Amino acid sequence: MNEGSSPASPETTPAAVSWRSKTPTPDDPCVRNLGPVQVRVEEGAEVAPADRRLLEWVDPRDPDRADRRMVRDSWRVLRIQSEFVAGFDAMENVAEAVTVFGSARVKERTPEYETARELGRLLAHENFAVITGGGPGVMEASNRGAYEAGAESIGLNIELPFEQHSNPWLTLSMNFRYFFVRKTMFVKYAQAFICLPGGVGTLDELFEAVTLVQTGKVTRFPIVLIGKAHWGPLLDWLRDSLLEAQMISPEDMGLVTLVDTPEEAVDVVRASGIR
Repeated sequence: MNEGSSPASPETTPAAVSWRSKTPTPDDPCVRNLGPVQVRVEEGAEVAPADRRLLEWVDPRDPDRADRRMVRDSWRVLRIQSEFVAGFDAMENVAEAVTVFGSARVKERTPEYETARELGRLLAHENFAVITGGGPGVMEASNRGAYEAGAESIGLNIELPFEQHSNPWLTLSMNFRYFFVRKTMFVKYAQAFICLPGGVGTLDELFEAVTLVQTGKVTRFPIVLIGKAHWGPLLDWLRDSLLEAQMISPEDMGLVTLVDTPEEAVDVVRASGIR
């Protein structure tokens, strides 16, 4: 059976909804995104994301489970292909863009939020579209700055066990099942990465971008970090530990540029000659 082809599929069907008493809101915790489909579930119900099901280990010594996994994985290839096609189609007219990363936990009316908002505005004035993960915090603020300045504001959201709702400041919004498809869109349609302070997700995106540049998979791709107090200790560790142990090369330290303000970050992108 095609994965998720039946409404009764236990992999994709949320808990039965037996109530309609709450008034829906944009950040309703009972709303879940299953790829491009949005559904409501019982409060507290968990819907396993597609990535988890893809990466789940199945004991090959259990013939019944192994056979079912083989069928599901074969159909899953088509689902993955469809996500790539949908992403390519939606993003085909994006010209020059910068991908911005940072914490989803930053609150509105904080200095961190306003820094990201100003960054979006400055990038818009340079005629860059702004691409983010589409969620709250730094992503919302960067999208908001670009949107308010009249630029294209793109959000590429992801299906998670805990829901990350799309922010309202988007001219193009997509929701992905698979991280690796989403990451392809972040890189393929951007000419630069700018990272504001963030956590594990931001570090993941940062080091993936550094790896792509270091291995020559992408070229002329500036990577800028905003916030010397936040990122400085990380760069110190790279220099004092990895470089000192000869696990990276001296030129690898030049793959990222550390600045303190949105204006400096945009200056680095402008001076990189990516246009």
